[in-house]
Amino acid sequence: MGNVPQRIVSLQPSVTVILRELGCLGTLVGCTKYCAELCPEVTERKITIVADSWTAQANQISALRPDLVMASVPYQEKAIAEIMKAGARFLGFAPKSLADIYGDIMIVAALMNVPARGSEVIERMQKVIDVTQTKARELPKVRVFCEEWGKPLIASQPWVAELVEAAGGEFIGTPGARVSPEEVAASLPEVWIAAWCGAGDRVPLGKIAEQRGWQQIPATKNRRVYSIRDEYLNTPAPSLMLGLRALAAAIHPGHFPQAEGLRSIE
Repeated sequence: MGNVPQRIVSLQPSVTVILRELGCLGTLVGCTKYCAELCPEVTERKITIVADSWTAQANQISALRPDLVMASVPYQEKAIAEIMKAGARFLGFAPKSLADIYGDIMIVAALMNVPARGSEVIERMQKVIDVTQTKARELPKVRVFCEEWGKPLIASQPWVAELVEAAGGEFIGTPGARVSPEEVAASLPEVWIAAWCGAGDRVPLGKIAEQRGWQQIPATKNRRVYSIRDEYLNTPAPSLMLGLRALAAAIHPGHFPQAEGLRSIE
């Protein structure tokens, strides 16, 4: 793969988490403030904080003299123009499914010349998914609505839908698509989960149920309403396994242990 990058700027937590799992954090010279939330090592190593791929700034990036800039979803068009203007090699990811995420991990692993570690990371993820799936298979399917944004209402990404299914849920709606509160209510979700991008776990569940007229849907009536820390579900990286644990605990609480990052309606 030619020269292994020595100075990397990461513009999304998913890239930083992948580098950490591959044992390559030593090459990181810049990353976002959101990276620190999933990778405390970033703070310990005093890595320079830069704007992410939504608000990227060319001068911040070029000041760090990177030989590679890596970013992932979500992007904003003018931010991509800024990244290009910085003049370093740029690698951008836009995964949709778990298979895409595994592919991205292998690309980074090849680039860093640690392909075997890439395979190990993927095998670990698949093992967690398999164990969860095997256990959930014996339990009744539960109808789950999972959202990544509240206004407009947007269902979570395809990789989240795959994790919901692995945890014994039946994902309501089209992953990644806008949906109306009325459509969701009509599909009678038994569990409702909010993981809003950038909101951590601070989603005002009670208030939303009221605003949308969702007081009578099965999930609300049975108090099966949760928020999951957004980084655990919206970061397409190995940290998704934390999200899977939280999903399993929300969908089948009696059968899976209570998980970190999961909060139920007050």
